[in-house]
Amino acid sequence: MSTLPDAVRSRLVALGSDVLGALPAGDVPGVLRPVAKFAAAKRARLGGSAIASALDTEPGFRRRVLDAASAADPALVKALESGAAPAAADPVDVAVLAYLLRPDGWEAMVEAAAASVRHGDDAARLTREAAAAERLREQLDAARATTRELRTTMRAELDRVKAENTMLRRRVQETRERLSEVRQQEHDEQEQAGRELSDARAALRTAETEVRRLRTRLADAEAALEAARRSGRAERSLGTARLALLLDTLGDAAAGLRRELALPASTLAPADTVEAAIPGSPLDGGAVGRARGADEPGYLDELLSLPRVHLVVDGYNVTKAAWPTMPLDAQRSRLAQGLAAVAARTGAEVTLVFDGADVTVPPPVAGAGIRVRFSPAGQTADELIRRLVRAEPQGRPVIVVSSDREVADGVRRPGVRSVEAVALIGLLRQ
Repeated sequence: MSTLPDAVRSRLVALGSDVLGALPAGDVPGVLRPVAKFAAAKRARLGGSAIASALDTEPGFRRRVLDAASAADPALVKALESGAAPAAADPVDVAVLAYLLRPDGWEAMVEAAAASVRHGDDAARLTREAAAAERLREQLDAARATTRELRTTMRAELDRVKAENTMLRRRVQETRERLSEVRQQEHDEQEQAGRELSDARAALRTAETEVRRLRTRLADAEAALEAARRSGRAERSLGTARLALLLDTLGDAAAGLRRELALPASTLAPADTVEAAIPGSPLDGGAVGRARGADEPGYLDELLSLPRVHLVVDGYNVTKAAWPTMPLDAQRSRLAQGLAAVAARTGAEVTLVFDGADVTVPPPVAGAGIRVRFSPAGQTADELIRRLVRAEPQGRPVIVVSSDREVADGVRRPGVRSVEAVALIGLLRQ
């Protein structure tokens, strides 16, 4: 079988593999028993040599394979038994059946069929080679055309790269020139900065010299001030002694005059005689003043140290400047509590005046020495303040707190001092 063409040998091995798979275990030739255990897909591929050997040496197995092959073409089998193969028959089928049937002269039949197969294989191979050569020729032509297109594209790309390279070189040159300019500018700026630093250091040395000179002058001034303070304290001590002596004299004179006139004791204050609305009776409201100036809290504190001083406060004029976002009742209560503390600390008589009398509950007042009044219907707090000041005797110190210029002008007279609302606000915050 080694002289058979590959097509004939493959056909015989395939037929033998199919027949071997269908044989009972007892009918399997001994040489093929290991092969019979293979799966059908592996039997022809792995056991091909054994099957070919069994077909050559085992007549019984070859007869079974012949029976299977004859069933596909019985007419060809009869023709081969008569010793003549049909001219139109497939050479492979002729060679396979002649090899299996083995009639007289079968070797010549197999050889003739094998030669025909080989010739057909050679012709097919030549046809395939010619077709492959044609495909290679077409591929070569396509490759040449592609090469030409690629060469054209590469030339265009090379031209573009050259142009881009030229442009980049120009940009590099421009960048170098700009970098040189920047470095020169940086060098100039560093020199300018060095000169400015030198000037600044010289100015600093001059300033330090001036500071030392000023410190010397300040030390001299402080020494002179301390000497003046010591002299002033001595003078104030003398003045205090004189004032104390004068006050004692006036007090003794006032006490003697009171005894001589036999004045009765009274708790009525002049401000109590002025008609005004007392909280609890419904009266109409009025306008609200606004702060327009500022003064020192210390000045107000000094005025409150005067004996028997009367402090009259324009209520809303102060609260609108101090707590503008709070409700009106909260403003009144806060101011009244602050003034009560001032009255307790200074001993001053305090009258707090508000526009209108539409409030039925007066603001809480902690401590004595403060009264809260509202202007009657048809009047304003400014008018009520002027009437309160007019009710006081000439010579009694009266302080009116309001930033309203009309109020300040309306109460101007000897012994009356006008203080702006910010002075009282500052005093309350201390």
